[in-house]
Amino acid sequence: MQDEMTTTLDLTRIEAWLAEDIGPGDVTTRATVGADRRLAARWVAKADGVVAGLAEARAIFRHLDPAVAFESHVADGQRVTAGQTLVVLTGTADAILSGERLALNIAQRLSGIATETCRYVDAVAAYPAQILDTRKTAPGLRDLDKKAVALGGGTNHRIGLYDLAMIKDNHIAAAGGISAAVSRVRSYAPDIAIEVETTTLAEVDEALAAEVSMIMLDNMSPATMREAVARVAGRARLEASGNVSQATVAEIAATGVDFISIGALTHSVTAFDISQRITPLAPARA
Repeated sequence: MQDEMTTTLDLTRIEAWLAEDIGPGDVTTRATVGADRRLAARWVAKADGVVAGLAEARAIFRHLDPAVAFESHVADGQRVTAGQTLVVLTGTADAILSGERLALNIAQRLSGIATETCRYVDAVAAYPAQILDTRKTAPGLRDLDKKAVALGGGTNHRIGLYDLAMIKDNHIAAAGGISAAVSRVRSYAPDIAIEVETTTLAEVDEALAAEVSMIMLDNMSPATMREAVARVAGRARLEASGNVSQATVAEIAATGVDFISIGALTHSVTAFDISQRITPLAPARA
């Protein structure tokens, strides 16, 4: 299974992360165990959820020791249960112990995102609405955060400020209205898709008249969203946003919107609990 794992991590990125944590060397491991001591380790899930970040963990361990054996028992994106073995590792103490925290930090964060996304996806399974992520990601980790959302069954929204023109309230205020803002975007970047944030049905009508491809319904009640869906009648895609929770997401999906965006998938993630348990493979040196 491990050969199927892919990651976007490059050497520079891994080295920067390791330099932050290890610096000139792991004093504790080298003093108490020895850098070359061989160890086996197991990663065990401490809760039910969706695992993600194993490909990145493997890249981290392999950078520390190319000979590390990283046997994955599950695939990224797979649902797991508490007590389940995720990975079996074999290698030097310098790799297994020194890389442990960084590898777990990445895998626990991404698994937390994937798990939370999956909960929302399951909650709206009876409806066609898709769960979207946002730009509320950790700086420097956006690609990984969004990968985890996709592994949890969600859909990636725009990657940054460059691949979709999202006209929000401050843009509208500064431009002098929705129509003016849309017109300026089309003059500046005629080929880019446009989404407009709206808070009232009058604004929905104005955005629809401007023929944008997507309209955000921001902090609207379910009744108002249903009316917006009826007015738009498929002429633009509709995204519900604001104050979405596990308790409200199904009711929002039932209004007929196409997408529901949830910033909490990435900005308020709870790390998924994974433990690393080691077994020495050779006697300690005298």
